[in-house]
Amino acid sequence: MAERQSASDEQIAQEAGSSAPGDDPVPPNGHAPEGGPAPGSDAEQAAAGAAPGEAAPVNGAVDRTADRTVVDGAAGEVTVAAAGPSTWFQTSEQPTQAMQARNAAGPAGPPPSLPGASRPGALFEPAAEHPTEVMPAVASAVPTAVGVVNPPPPVGGDGDGDAGSGGRRPLIVVAAVVGLLALLYVVDVVLSLGAVPRGVTVAGVAVGGMEYAAAERELRSEIEPRTTRPVPVTVGQVMSEIDPRTAGLRIDWDATLERAGSQPLNPVTRVTSFFSAREVGVVTFSDDVALVGALEQLAPVVDRAPVEGSVAFEGTTATAVDPVPGQQLDVRAAADVLSREWANGLTVALPLTELPPITTPEDVQTAIQKVAAPAVSGPVTILGEKDTSAAVEPATIAAALTFTAEPGKGLVPGLNPEVVEEAVRPKLASTETPGRDATISFATGAPVIVPSQDGRGIDYPATLKDMLQVITGTGPREITAVYAEQPAELTTDELKGLGITGLISEFTTGGFKPDSGINIKRAAEQVNGTIVEPGETFSLNAATLPRNAANGYVEAGVIDDGAPSRGVGGGTSQVATTLYNAAYFAGMVDVEHKEHSFYISRYPAGREATVVAGAIDLRFRNDNPTGVLIQTTWTPSSITVRMYGTKRYEVTSTPGPRTNPTQPQTVTIPKGKPCSPSQGGPGFTITDTRTLREVSSGQTRTETRTVRYNPSPIVVCEQ
Repeated sequence: MAERQSASDEQIAQEAGSSAPGDDPVPPNGHAPEGGPAPGSDAEQAAAGAAPGEAAPVNGAVDRTADRTVVDGAAGEVTVAAAGPSTWFQTSEQPTQAMQARNAAGPAGPPPSLPGASRPGALFEPAAEHPTEVMPAVASAVPTAVGVVNPPPPVGGDGDGDAGSGGRRPLIVVAAVVGLLALLYVVDVVLSLGAVPRGVTVAGVAVGGMEYAAAERELRSEIEPRTTRPVPVTVGQVMSEIDPRTAGLRIDWDATLERAGSQPLNPVTRVTSFFSAREVGVVTFSDDVALVGALEQLAPVVDRAPVEGSVAFEGTTATAVDPVPGQQLDVRAAADVLSREWANGLTVALPLTELPPITTPEDVQTAIQKVAAPAVSGPVTILGEKDTSAAVEPATIAAALTFTAEPGKGLVPGLNPEVVEEAVRPKLASTETPGRDATISFATGAPVIVPSQDGRGIDYPATLKDMLQVITGTGPREITAVYAEQPAELTTDELKGLGITGLISEFTTGGFKPDSGINIKRAAEQVNGTIVEPGETFSLNAATLPRNAANGYVEAGVIDDGAPSRGVGGGTSQVATTLYNAAYFAGMVDVEHKEHSFYISRYPAGREATVVAGAIDLRFRNDNPTGVLIQTTWTPSSITVRMYGTKRYEVTSTPGPRTNPTQPQTVTIPKGKPCSPSQGGPGFTITDTRTLREVSSGQTRTETRTVRYNPSPIVVCEQ
């Protein structure tokens, strides 16, 4: 075995030495010459002294790795690609050309290599540096060397240099770029220390890149004058101004400069600062009470309640009144916006909240088709006793028909029985015997009890209870009058037992408009004759609700959220104020009342009241041992409330001075919008002291109440 291997080495060396340049290269298919065993075959391995399937050794051991096989020995070494099931080693009947092996006697140098190697330490050296002489084909039964055929293409590189340099070069470039950017970032941070960051603006004033002292001077120069000028604001289409000093707004300069001068460490922020501006805004000190108070002055003009859909009549023709959304100043959100933007030198848009109506246009059409149109399609006849009757004409039905918006129900129809009663009573009066409550007459100066009297007549609520179904149905349009006994509500004996002996208080107000006067008269009628027994509490809402069209009320002027508006029942607050003052001077106990949000000149300052259904009531309690009778007297220009009982207190009122004045703001309403111009009025604070001296003992006590009125805005209507 050893001799055969030596002979093979000598043969390889001789043939390598006899090869000349220009000899044919190793066939690319790596086939062995005809007549010889295929390289790597079992026959060749057996001839070489190796077991079948094992590479023949060359003067030494065979080094097998995952990538290569190295055959080394005394004569030299050959590095070849690893054998495997690939096309690197082929078996064929063609001759095999062996590579030159460097023997021990030759000059020292790098191991043999093949063309195509691309990097030192790779499987083969570059052909340009170490050309390989090609051995001639040898026809022999003994393999002369292990052949390498079709090495895989080099990965990376260009064939001239190190194959690994192509993979490392991008990493080196990336590392260099990152390092350069890091260096630039550090230099930028260091150079910007002590200066305001690039691109920073404060309330629109550019201070980026300035030294802190210069930035402060610039900000104070530009912004400080704005702190004393009115701030223009818009709320929807309404324009106004707010005095920042009155609103309690001022700048926290230290905090503003600290916020502006904070250097960002985020690299992205620093890069984008070259191309963009960053607004940081001022830091504001604010007095929440003053700020909210200033904004609430806008509410009377800005706020608008939603208008519900309804049905109106032009004669006896039903027409649609579509709903309209309302709006309301969002005071809390507006305070936040104003605190943030008031010093920017621009007009500040304050947020509004839309108030959706309950009803829809579809609800209105349904009400017309199913209720209004059938209701006025003809008259309704009421049949009374003694062969009497009275016709309710379509025009009267149209006047009596009402619609109320209710959540989930749309427009709910109703009927004002008083309109119908007023129309038919004269025609049916001959069938009735009127009754009368016991009263007190002061015609002669001394109180005289007028006895009560029972009666019999038409019970109109019972008679008209089903009229709505009659006028909207398909049956006969007739109603039979219901008669009933009508006993006096206050009998003579009851009146005598209450200890009502004379007048204990009286108060009168006036100055109302005709439409309000209708509602004032209706509320006065409902209160008139009420007796408040000892220990009982009177409620104006309980006596007059519901204040709607079905109960005899009409649309008139109201104060809605401090703003002039219109609503059914407007004017009832005048009854509340008149009644409150009568109870005040009668010595009644004030249980609940609330003043208007701004002062109304026809009422005594600090001694007036308003009412809102379901929200604000007027209530007082009779703590006297005797009853109190309330009498109301209405005229087209005044309302008077008198209270009768047994006088217990002498009452006086002492108003205090008007303090803490606040000036009104000017609000401009755009052309085409509903507008009522107003000169406005200042707000103020006032106290009222009630002194009660008990008649029987002479003891006195005082009660003081403090009232704060908001200024009413100056309203300008654009022409």
